[in-house]
Amino acid sequence: MAIQTLDHCSIRTLDLKASRTFYVDVLGMKEGDRPDFPFPGAWLYLEDRTVIHLIGVDPGDSGGLAEYMGRDIDPDTLLGGGSLDHIAFCATDAPDLIRRLKRNNVPFRERQVPNMDLSQIFVEDPNGITIELNYFGS
Repeated sequence: MAIQTLDHCSIRTLDLKASRTFYVDVLGMKEGDRPDFPFPGAWLYLEDRTVIHLIGVDPGDSGGLAEYMGRDIDPDTLLGGGSLDHIAFCATDAPDLIRRLKRNNVPFRERQVPNMDLSQIFVEDPNGITIELNYFGS
């Protein structure tokens, strides 16, 4: 057995609506089919691939999620990435993303990688997770 590719990232969130809005309206992902889990959430797609699973956490009622995950979720652990530094995506059309970020008042940082034809944009999602967008050949 050999690992072939990263399938998806799951993000637990206290604000499912804000997270969905960020990934769909700001980054341009599409919300798509999701199994009928006993907790709120959304699956976000790039073309026909699911890449982000949003998991809605309700601190007042974590029954379905705790049962499915096999443990309770501590809401105090949900901001930032913990040991995870960032999630990176290859992207195209940086000017379009910059327009959407500005329109939605989302702060971002730009960087040019030395000795590479690679421009990057860094942005934080509503959960404090850093998202890196890579623009090769720009």
